[in-house]
Amino acid sequence: MNRAALVQQIKTKKSFLCVGLDTDLTKIPPHLLDDEDPIFSFNKAIIEATEDLCVAYKPNIAFYECYGAKGWRSLQKTWEILPKNCLSIADAKRGDIGNTSTRYAKAFFDQEVSGLGFDALTIAPYMGHDSVIPFLEIPDKWSIVLALTSNPGSKDFQNFTASSGLELFEQVLIRVREWGTPENTMFVVGATRGEGFLKVRQHVPDHFLLVPGVGAQGGSLQEVCQYGMNKECGLLVNSTRGIIYASDGRDFAERAREEALKLQMEMQIELERAEIILAQ
Repeated sequence: MNRAALVQQIKTKKSFLCVGLDTDLTKIPPHLLDDEDPIFSFNKAIIEATEDLCVAYKPNIAFYECYGAKGWRSLQKTWEILPKNCLSIADAKRGDIGNTSTRYAKAFFDQEVSGLGFDALTIAPYMGHDSVIPFLEIPDKWSIVLALTSNPGSKDFQNFTASSGLELFEQVLIRVREWGTPENTMFVVGATRGEGFLKVRQHVPDHFLLVPGVGAQGGSLQEVCQYGMNKECGLLVNSTRGIIYASDGRDFAERAREEALKLQMEMQIELERAEIILAQ
């Protein structure tokens, strides 16, 4: 999915919602545990209940690879049913020296090699340009680079201020924007960072931002939009626990849809306020 197609989906669905598929066997409804593949059964129901309300899905790879070959099969089956009009994001946070990054790219982008063909992959840039560029060299794929995250330990490094006066996350934005373009590069910016979006947008005004932290982590959608939205929206706001674990009963898919709909309706208001779509 290229940028133009993603923007069109945002306008069509009146949504910039990304649903995280961090499927935990200890949290899914107990009646699914008797299925041959409980993870896939859960994901399939969530996807079918929410696909008209979101523009992206983001499986966190750790929740699959911890089960070895069986987990990877669940991941592959999940990827195969992801709607083609939704961006598919492998949340793997990979990043290593060049030849290793090339193999990671094949693992998540090259269906002929691995059986997976995600549209996008999250990347850790700490090792520098030769850990990021191999992903950017894959045609028609997105690299989503960690910049300013919402976890408690993010300030240990990301807010370190150099003699230039720039914080480390700002230097990441500046360097990475030179390696890619707004057509193939996004950045992860946590919803709980509030006015930090102002600094982010100073450096990358046109790039899409993947924004975790709305909902269970306490991030404010309105604040994210106030400081982070650009003329084409430029946001993919992720919600995981607040949607997929809205219920652990047999009504889990229906409740997930209800929570996704609440967010979609809030997003519609923000898109109308920004005049990205016409008010109803």
